Amino acid sequence: MVGIDAKNKHTLDNTYICSVCSLILLEPVQLINCGHRQCQSCLDTQHETSITCRQCQLKTSRNEILRDRGFKTDMTSLFIECSFCQWTGVLNNYPEHLDESHSNLKCEYCDEEFNSIHRFNEHQVFVCQKRTVDCKLKDFGCDEKIGHDKMHEHYLTEHHQRVTVNVIRQMISKLNDSQIDNSFSQVITIRDCTRVKAQLKELYEIVNSLSDAIQTLNNDQQYLSTESLRNAIQTLNNDQQYLSTESLRSQVTLPTLMEELSKVKLSVEEANTFLEGMRYNQEVLSQDFASLQEKVNDLQYVSYDGTFLWKIIDVKKKMIDAQSERQTSIYSPPFYSSPTGYKMRARLYLNGDGNARRTHLSLFFVLMRSVNDPILIFPFSYKVTFCLYDQTPAQRHIIDSFRPDIKSNSFQRPRSDMNIASGIPKFFPLEMIQKEENPYVRDDTMFIKIMVDFEGMQKTLLPYALTLNQGLPSHVQQAMIKQEVERRYQEKPPE
Repeated sequence: MVGIDAKNKHTLDNTYICSVCSLILLEPVQLINCGHRQCQSCLDTQHETSITCRQCQLKTSRNEILRDRGFKTDMTSLFIECSFCQWTGVLNNYPEHLDESHSNLKCEYCDEEFNSIHRFNEHQVFVCQKRTVDCKLKDFGCDEKIGHDKMHEHYLTEHHQRVTVNVIRQMISKLNDSQIDNSFSQVITIRDCTRVKAQLKELYEIVNSLSDAIQTLNNDQQYLSTESLRNAIQTLNNDQQYLSTESLRSQVTLPTLMEELSKVKLSVEEANTFLEGMRYNQEVLSQDFASLQEKVNDLQYVSYDGTFLWKIIDVKKKMIDAQSERQTSIYSPPFYSSPTGYKMRARLYLNGDGNARRTHLSLFFVLMRSVNDPILIFPFSYKVTFCLYDQTPAQRHIIDSFRPDIKSNSFQRPRSDMNIASGIPKFFPLEMIQKEENPYVRDDTMFIKIMVDFEGMQKTLLPYALTLNQGLPSHVQQAMIKQEVERRYQEKPPE
């Protein structure tokens, strides 16, 4: 099975298109590391433990690829034009229309019949050898339609080879004009691209001279009358033999040279791909270094008392990344319930997740695998409280809590690096956090506190506990909370 075909699929936003089958997403799954999506069925055809994204080349462990039910719900309202008739409607109603009106389909290229639209689409995309496709050089002037099984023969045609020569000339011009800033890439350019350009120029000179010779012969043949040609042959017999030999040699050699030019074109493409790969590898290394630096920084702020104050900087940039789906969520550094306790972290969707997408901040709690798990009690059952700090003297903090569902896999003993996040999808409205001069984002920074309640703190005490001076040591804060409990108990009127 592959995705869903529609007449207007090329006009839809790319976020709705599978990067593997190039059709509309069917049962979308999201790659956590980059946020891009594929069809579930397209993912199932890839058997590697680490999946490489077709759009950005980032790798994501199969354990970190999740079904995106919220995105699937959003897609139900997409406007669709049927591939087979004039029907239009929304994606949610499209499968029913296909089952009712197009249940028996025949491939227009090979006449094979199908009783499943998904098998038909799979055949069209991956299997049928007789379907016609555009030449890869369509944008450069080779606009013929070619049968999928006739592609090799097409590459040998005079028209395609002529377009190929023009493309290579353009590539040489671009190579002459381009400059690569990266010092490592400069070495590659000098060593490889200079050699390729020299070979190409030599081939061009040969092809051009041979082509000119043939053209000259053809022009001469058309220009001279029969009588003048006879006289020319008598007078210049040796020249005629020489030109005839050169003409024959040119006609034999030219197709070979054109084929060589095609190979050189592929070599240049491979060289460019290699350069792009090296550039990408450098970016990956830079990202890995930044990630390592971030982990080192995380260790400076690790907590071992079940509470963590998360400082989030560059909020505006992170929100833009979430809206554009470059990075839909961010993780807090890990923290612990004790030196030998549970390992935890928070996960924040700055543009919302699922049904809260584009309307609320979504804030979740994540259990992580730890070396201490064999001696801990599962499922995890302690109440979790989130607090978004008001950074003004008004201190109107946003406080919300939830109790774990002990039947959920999110709170069982972790079997991978992290369990599936669980928490509060509609934690805080986006329209309020996006307002200028809102009290929760100051200097492009926000603070969120995560607190795991191991002692059964009363709900009425939460505002007091979360307004304590965060600069005080945690044991001092705990002592102050206990004093407040005792004070309230003493002030409570007798029953």
